[in-house]
Amino acid sequence: MKLPDDKTDDVTAPSEKPVPTVIQIERGLVVAAVVIVAVLIAFVAAGGLYLRRVQEAPKPGAERLSVDLSRIGISKSGPLRIDYARLDRRMRQLAAERSVVGVAIVTIENGQISFAKGYGVTTDGDAGQPVDAHTVFRWASVSKGVAATLLAKMAEEKKLSLHDPVSRWAPSLKLPEDAQNVATIDNLLSQSLGIWKNAYDQDLEDGRDPKEIRGRLNQIPLLCPPGKCYSYQNIAYDAASEAAEHAGHASYAALTRQELFGPLGMQSATTTREGLMSSPNWARPHSGRRELEVADAYYRTPAAGGVNSSIIDLGLWMRAQMGQAPLVLSKRLLREIHSPRIRTFSIHRQRELDQSLKEASYGLGWRIWHYQGRQVIGHRGAVDGYRSLILFDPLLKAGVGMLWNSQAVEPTGMQLEVFDMLYNLPFKDWLELEK
Repeated sequence: MKLPDDKTDDVTAPSEKPVPTVIQIERGLVVAAVVIVAVLIAFVAAGGLYLRRVQEAPKPGAERLSVDLSRIGISKSGPLRIDYARLDRRMRQLAAERSVVGVAIVTIENGQISFAKGYGVTTDGDAGQPVDAHTVFRWASVSKGVAATLLAKMAEEKKLSLHDPVSRWAPSLKLPEDAQNVATIDNLLSQSLGIWKNAYDQDLEDGRDPKEIRGRLNQIPLLCPPGKCYSYQNIAYDAASEAAEHAGHASYAALTRQELFGPLGMQSATTTREGLMSSPNWARPHSGRRELEVADAYYRTPAAGGVNSSIIDLGLWMRAQMGQAPLVLSKRLLREIHSPRIRTFSIHRQRELDQSLKEASYGLGWRIWHYQGRQVIGHRGAVDGYRSLILFDPLLKAGVGMLWNSQAVEPTGMQLEVFDMLYNLPFKDWLELEK
């Protein structure tokens, strides 16, 4: 082996004495060692840089938003379809309605939050503060998607199976004809247990313990075998929180925070009455313009209606449901919960807005419709003094969420005004502000 600057192969220069072979080998070994050490140093340095980058990378969804979302913040990652000036103007008109106290809205375009803003006040009268993008409201039944997402995630982690009988994980639930041993977690989350609609909700609102009420659901006849018909539930649906606690060995509040809210960066999201009322900026419930006490009933069924958050956090939640936080919610999980399980219908007279949402079905904690020929996913919620909605197009990666602290129905129309802009449709007064 020769030194690196040797210019001959097997012949030495005539004026030089040949270098002994042993010395040649020793020198070669030294050079080789130097080269190896240099390579190792470079590799370790590069690896160290990589490790530092990995360690410094933010958790998915946890990065701080770079804009003040209490103002208009526009996504620049793709073409924009929403007319934000019109959106802001319409929301101001809405907030001026006597039936509306405070309201907040978030929109997503191109998979990113593009607008988040509050209007109106946290409570009517002198004590009211302006609602902004950080004001905390109740989600009501939009919370059902959280329970379904959590249990689907636990199933993905092999902590339970969506095909397990409900009785294995939620022993408080008793159904007619011992159907709890046949009904699955999937049937529970898809509102297809087969019992009467909203069974015993009044008992919950009267202060009865939800587990005690679930134990009496076997006293009413089955409408159909589990999985064969749709019948919306709250008390029965909250068997989901019981199942999560048994499979996850922690409280429902801790599990939602650990598995969902924390990893997604949802800093204001909670599942308790205390979580709402301890927020530094929260909207009080109203009937008309009269402030109400915060009712405790549906916090005792947290899977059915217990979540609170700001509109920003609702936006982060919607963004994750579009597949924009794949390290927290996998594509397979989202496909599972968003796939229709059972067709739904209403026996009540529907407004034109509801009639425009076609082919209604229920997945796992989510409703699925078709609007203007496109599949959209969402849910709405209502508890005393609060209303909520979320609606998004998973392929377009665009949608809208709203929270408000009154029982007004007018805000519901805003979802289709946003979607008409997303789909380049003519303006229609879905808010009914011009009547």
